[in-house]
Amino acid sequence: MSMGEVLRSIKKAEQGAEKRLLDAQDEASKVLSDARKKSSEMIQSAAEESVAMTQTILDAARSKGQGEADSVKSEGSKDIAAIDTNSAKNQDEAVQMVVDALMSE
Repeated sequence: MSMGEVLRSIKKAEQGAEKRLLDAQDEASKVLSDARKKSSEMIQSAAEESVAMTQTILDAARSKGQGEADSVKSEGSKDIAAIDTNSAKNQDEAVQMVVDALMSE
């Protein structure tokens, strides 16, 4: 093999190595880009799931709070009705007590 052939062979090997290096860099860039895209999608998905879960928890708490408020309101209404009934029953007696008190003076 002559010196020229050896040099051409070396040059060809260098070019092949350079192409493989560029291909490897392109592949590494593609893998990195895909990983970033997948990571971004995962973060977005987790954020959406978090919002949905938070909304579910808030809705449940709101519903429970509304139920408790309705229960308190119902009990309060019963108490008011009882007071109203008792005061109506005792009204005649109260009026008579006031009249008696005024007459005795």
